[in-house]
Amino acid sequence: MIKFLLKGLIRDKSRSRLPFLVVTIGVALTVLVHAYIVGFMGDIIEINARFSTGHMKVMTRAYEQEMNQVPNDLALTETDSLLSLLSKQFPSAEWSPRIRFGGLIDVPDENGETRSQGPAMGLGIDLINPGSAEAKRLNLEKSAVRGKLPSEYGEILLSENFSLKLGVNPGDKVTLISSTMDGSMAFYNFIVSGTVAFGLESLDRGMIIADISDIRTALNMEDAAGEITGFFKNGFYDNDEAIAEADRFNATFSDNSDDFSPLMVSLSSQGSLGTYVNMVELWTLMISSIFIFAMSLVLWNAGILGGLRRYGEVGIRLAIGEEKGHVYRTMIYESLMIGFAGSVAGTLFGLFFAYLIQKYGINISGMMQGSAIMLPTDIRAKIQPVDFYIGFIPGLFSTVIGTMLAGIGIYKRQTAKLFKELEA
Repeated sequence: MIKFLLKGLIRDKSRSRLPFLVVTIGVALTVLVHAYIVGFMGDIIEINARFSTGHMKVMTRAYEQEMNQVPNDLALTETDSLLSLLSKQFPSAEWSPRIRFGGLIDVPDENGETRSQGPAMGLGIDLINPGSAEAKRLNLEKSAVRGKLPSEYGEILLSENFSLKLGVNPGDKVTLISSTMDGSMAFYNFIVSGTVAFGLESLDRGMIIADISDIRTALNMEDAAGEITGFFKNGFYDNDEAIAEADRFNATFSDNSDDFSPLMVSLSSQGSLGTYVNMVELWTLMISSIFIFAMSLVLWNAGILGGLRRYGEVGIRLAIGEEKGHVYRTMIYESLMIGFAGSVAGTLFGLFFAYLIQKYGINISGMMQGSAIMLPTDIRAKIQPVDFYIGFIPGLFSTVIGTMLAGIGIYKRQTAKLFKELEA
């Protein structure tokens, strides 16, 4: 029977072509939109991760308690050995040390006297090392306004607004005044290599970025770092995996009784980001559900219309003596075949286009006005396991249900009236 029905669908294009195309397009849109929404909503989390929290973060237990105050006197020590351990034991992520600090930027005049001065927030990252992904991770090149990125030790980046406030241009000398890891005063000279736009007023007002080696020297933090951030190599945050990795690290390498023992926390465990992650997941579910429901209605109606268009064929089959139940069942079988074939084809097409958006993204840099650090320049999709089967919900079930509803009319048709319909 199945083989007979399949041959009929293949040979009679009028019965299969249009329903198949409708299901394929509907399923492809469902898969693509779901992957796009997940990726777009995840970009908000990734912005926080790249600049502040990482997907995971390692710091001392004492530092974690006062993290908002950036207590570098409680920073991690012997970070080289800790980085080696993390790379071996937790290879799913890339690990990078960072130092956050505060201080004053002093701009001297031609006589060496203070010409202007302003408070600054600072970030020390691995900028000079060719193998580091930190500059790319923060989109520093795309957010550059003037000058260039630091390529030598002793160079520093300033936010564009901060540099204008201080009257500083690329190539000028500035002095960082801060405090060392031991609490002493620190003075360190830098050359401004360039300026960047962050896209956030609080950062544009007074932010500086330098290579972590210079900051270690300036703050007397050799082989030390305030935190070590980890980023999953696939580029996307996975809350369940991050929590599992943090629990595994803490169970083996963290000592509850030692304030200077390393502690790993996930992105969702930092501040109020856990609530935000849950909200993003809820919004993604709601938006995707609404679209899937709407697409289900479309394919449902397509199934109903397809069944109604075949009432003439149904009438002939009933007139020649075929049982109503058999006609009804064959229509359902045919809709199952069309729905399954269309769902498979639509899923493949949807995954293909979602993969292109995930890999290459949709460039919106023209809308960012030179700010690429706190705002994404590329919108990317994110393919998840659910995308491999989510299209079957509207593609298979809705199509079959629509055919079943349309087929109910078969049982209401009276054979005596069929001949009048056929004559018409």
